[in-house]
Amino acid sequence: MGAVVPTAEEQTIITPEHGPSAPPDLRFLHYNDVYHIDASSAEPVGGIARFQTLVKYYKDDERFKGQPRLLTFFSGDAFNPSLESSVTKGSHMIPVLNGIGTDVACVGNHDLDFGVRQFRHLTSQCRFPWLLANVLDPALGDSVPLGNAQKTVMLTSSNGIKVGVIGLAEREWLDTINSLPPNIIYQSASKTAKELIPGLKEQGAEIIVAVTHQREPNDNKLAELTGGGLIDIVLGGHDHYYSHSFINGTHVLRSGTDFKQLSHIEAWRKPDGQGWDFKITRRDVVSSIPEDKDTVVLVDKLTAKLREHLNKPVGYTAAPLDARFVTVRTKESNMGNFVTDLMRYYYDADCGIMAAGTIRGDQIYPPGLLRLKDIINCFPFEDPVVVLKVTGKAIWDALENGVSSYPALEGRFPQVSNITFTTDYSLPPYSRILTAHIDGAPIDLQKEYVLATRGYMGRGKDGYTSLLIEEEGGTAKVLVSEENGVLISTILRQYFMSLKVLGKWKYWGPSMDRKFGRMQGNLKRTHEFLEPKTGGNSPVAATHLDRDQSNGSDMARWELPASCPRDSETYLDENEDEEDGAEYDDNQPIKFSERECDLLRRVMNKWWRLAGLKGSPRLCDALGGEELQVNWTRAIAPRLEGRIREVKAGET
Repeated sequence: MGAVVPTAEEQTIITPEHGPSAPPDLRFLHYNDVYHIDASSAEPVGGIARFQTLVKYYKDDERFKGQPRLLTFFSGDAFNPSLESSVTKGSHMIPVLNGIGTDVACVGNHDLDFGVRQFRHLTSQCRFPWLLANVLDPALGDSVPLGNAQKTVMLTSSNGIKVGVIGLAEREWLDTINSLPPNIIYQSASKTAKELIPGLKEQGAEIIVAVTHQREPNDNKLAELTGGGLIDIVLGGHDHYYSHSFINGTHVLRSGTDFKQLSHIEAWRKPDGQGWDFKITRRDVVSSIPEDKDTVVLVDKLTAKLREHLNKPVGYTAAPLDARFVTVRTKESNMGNFVTDLMRYYYDADCGIMAAGTIRGDQIYPPGLLRLKDIINCFPFEDPVVVLKVTGKAIWDALENGVSSYPALEGRFPQVSNITFTTDYSLPPYSRILTAHIDGAPIDLQKEYVLATRGYMGRGKDGYTSLLIEEEGGTAKVLVSEENGVLISTILRQYFMSLKVLGKWKYWGPSMDRKFGRMQGNLKRTHEFLEPKTGGNSPVAATHLDRDQSNGSDMARWELPASCPRDSETYLDENEDEEDGAEYDDNQPIKFSERECDLLRRVMNKWWRLAGLKGSPRLCDALGGEELQVNWTRAIAPRLEGRIREVKAGET
């Protein structure tokens, strides 16, 4: 359907064919693809507090007195991606989904972003079943769905009508999940439906609902192949827009995204008893809708917990991470190298390009602890990593665009992975690239390469029109779309979790081990990590970094742990949040010996001095082996490689 102006009023999408005057026999509520609990700034603003106001209206308003109880369907994607989930690993959505009164959900691809074990941990706390009939994990047994989801469920309306529900997904989103168990079996959605729905009808199902997580064309195909009496309505997810179609006697509906829309569905038996008539009403969650007071309290509680979690240590760096604008927007940065390499290895791409404006820290993160808030503050954007298939010519043009505004500190400057290039800034813009290589070989302008980049750039922003995707009028072929991609902050979070040796997250499963073990091996070729200090049972931190980011200064403010100048016994809680299952007693005090305090002073003095040497390559050196390390995690040590080389006119 065409563009709809957001309004607080009900918008009728489809009316019953036979115009019944009696109350409906069934009432459904549908929503899909929800990520953020807070409202946005643009209409419809969404937000769970206003969304819940509408949910309570359709459940309890006098208008619906005496009518069947509302059955609520969710079509997947709640546990990721969002800045919140990069902190909570999806756990903040449990009270939200339960509070809505969800009766059944379909598994979405992003619900598996933190691994199958975390998915099972989260869904075990849900008061409703998760369905996925056509994706099977043979390791769990014969014909058992991925993540121990159910294939079907029978819901019973308050008036006794039985509603058969099946959960289905498309093959394509399996390719976007990087932590699946091996040997996953995908079965055709339509074939699976034809096999399982007769069993639901034998059990007394009077209406069949498919909750799906697949693109609209695949939902339409499902309707074409199973309509005419098999599936009565398809409630879909995965696409982030509202739409309705009627195909082969089956209604196909998707209900927007991010708590910004919902659908109220009323159903009547047709007079001849064959099939169902539907009235579908769209509601937009606009700012004029009041917030539900109880839900406001819940959101405040959840966000307060999020703020507390932001101070948790998540990793350790043995080298300063240079995220200053003056660096990342004009030359190679070890922070840019590290993150673009992570993006590339996460998706097994040929190369990676990230606009430097992605990096927002504008400071040097000194050797020592990295807290979750450091990751969020440095990579705050919520457009995920995408994977594109593009020509060498498109990549060359992207590099030309990236250096076109030098020396201005523009965000388009490129940080790259598995790409090296030489540039002469004395030449006119868009003709400054002299040489460019991918994986050590000159770029073949006709060859297609797999590129990891930001969704922002795939939309042609910051002048990256050569990377514009086909759906937006460009030529880049999408392999992993924005809807399927993972946030940079989440990739960083997962990578640091993979480096921990103490206090490991208890829901870190074998599939995550395999994925990030490969990434560690690949990254170590360029960016060493230091093995943790052996011995002892307590996590020892090398430095306490009180970062003062208010003035954008080159270096943080350093402070020694309290135990050095005085006999304070506690220092830092290195443990993850309570869901991470620490394997050591983090309540035990951490003491520093006189030798350790001396080392701390030496480390701080050294890096304070080095940070003043702007442009010094030693800014990216790792701590020496004699200097204090930690014992709870491996320490990263990102390096410069000479990926971006500047030459003057006449040089070679």
